[in-house]
Amino acid sequence: MAFMLECPYCGKRNAYEFHFGGEYLTRPSQNDSDNAWYEYVYGRSNVVGEQKEWWYHRFGCKRWFLATRDTLTNTVISTFVPGGQIEDKERQK
Repeated sequence: MAFMLECPYCGKRNAYEFHFGGEYLTRPSQNDSDNAWYEYVYGRSNVVGEQKEWWYHRFGCKRWFLATRDTLTNTVISTFVPGGQIEDKERQK
């Protein structure tokens, strides 16, 4: 099923230009338990509804960004750069 996805750098494009990177997870610290690392590597929420996800623009700028998507309807709610900053030279385009 194709849908449109807006790259924060390149603008709106067909989803076939992108690679899905999985749901966004917070990385445990090196001192966290083995169970915390196990959950980070293998555990997935698999939510029905809004989920924050990683996407890679493989046929465009070749950059990773985050998107909030409704997994039930496949509707993209928002896309954004981790940390919220786009490089200055990209903003000037």
